[in-house]
Amino acid sequence: MTDLTYSDYLQVDTLLSLQRPRSSDTADRAVVLAEHFFIVAHQSCELWLKQLVADLEAVVDTLASESGTADIELSVELLRRADDLLRVLHEQVLVLERLPLRHFVKFRPSLGTASGAQSEQFAVLTRLIGNDRRAGALYEAFVAAAARSGLSVSQVCRLGPEAGGLHRVAEALLDVGDGLWRWKVAHLSLMSRMVGGEQGTGGSSGIDYLIRRITLPFSELRSQRGQLYAAEYAGSAG
Repeated sequence: MTDLTYSDYLQVDTLLSLQRPRSSDTADRAVVLAEHFFIVAHQSCELWLKQLVADLEAVVDTLASESGTADIELSVELLRRADDLLRVLHEQVLVLERLPLRHFVKFRPSLGTASGAQSEQFAVLTRLIGNDRRAGALYEAFVAAAARSGLSVSQVCRLGPEAGGLHRVAEALLDVGDGLWRWKVAHLSLMSRMVGGEQGTGGSSGIDYLIRRITLPFSELRSQRGQLYAAEYAGSAG
C-alpha cells in the first residue's frame, strides 16, 4: 500500500491549479498578480463558506433531535465554531483592502457579469440564518427545541443561564448573527472604497444593493432580550 502524502490527501496539485486570471497576456505583471490575489481570496471564502454551511446545517439537525443534552451541547460547539469562521471571513475582506485600485480597474472588465451576489453558498447561508424580516432555519430549529423542553423563547431569555444549553444556544445564535452583520459591513466598506457609486458587475445597483442586505438576524430573539432588559430597568427604576 502506497503511503498517503500531505499533497495527495489535500489534493494540493488540483487546488493550486484553480487560480486562472483572465487578464490579457500583455497585462502588467502587477495586474496579473492582483487578479490572482482577488481569485485566491474569493475561492478561500467559498471554502470557508462550505464549512460554515455544513456546520450550521448540522446545528439545525441536532436541534431537531430528541436525544437531549448531548445534541444541545454539540449545537453550541458548532455555533461557536461558525462564529469563528465568520471572523475568518471578515478578516479576508480586510485583506482585500490590499488590492490596489489602479490594478483592480485594469482587470475588472475581465469579470464580465460574475458577481459575489451570485454565490450559491452565500444564498444557503442567508436561508439558514435569516434576516430582520424572516426567521431562518436555525431560529426555527431553536424555537422547536425550546418547545420540546416546555419553554418559549421569552422564557429561555428570562431564565438566562438557568435555561442551561438552550441559553448557550441563544447566545451563540446572536454571536453568529452579529458575525454575519460585521462581515457584510466590512464588505460594504471595501466595495465603497473600490467602486464608489458604480453599478455592480452582476448588474446590481452596487452599494445601494449591499446596504439593503445589511440587517441583524434573529430579530425576535433580540426583541425578547430587549423586553427583558426594559422590564428589569423599569423595576429597578421604580
